[in-house]
Amino acid sequence: MKAWILPTLGTFVCWGLWSFLPKITTRYIDPKSAIVYEVIGGIFLSIVVLYFMGFRLETHPKGIALAASAGLLGFLGALCFLFAVTKGPVSLIAPLSALYPILSVALAVIFLHEAITVKQCIGIVFAILAVVLVTT
Repeated sequence: MKAWILPTLGTFVCWGLWSFLPKITTRYIDPKSAIVYEVIGGIFLSIVVLYFMGFRLETHPKGIALAASAGLLGFLGALCFLFAVTKGPVSLIAPLSALYPILSVALAVIFLHEAITVKQCIGIVFAILAVVLVTT
């Protein structure tokens, strides 16, 4: 098995649950409170990771700035998602918001000069078509 498959499946499970739980969460608390508790969960995970790293972080100014920006954008996206599920059905919001990899792929092609195959392009088109069918 390729080394990236297991973490990818972990991502699938974690993000699948992550996109489902906010609908239930926001029945009990508002999105602004929910994002604070999500951050607390992230801090807990950070402490566990730090422990396994021997509490030694790598440092590089650009790496730190990019990682912090990614965290900020991730939690801002989560906050937007929390607001969205309070106003609409998670069964539509989750698949529509799950198209975000299309932006990632476009940016990777433009800025990182990564190549995508015709087969991958067809997959992207089918993903968009699937979301259109699910949300209409």
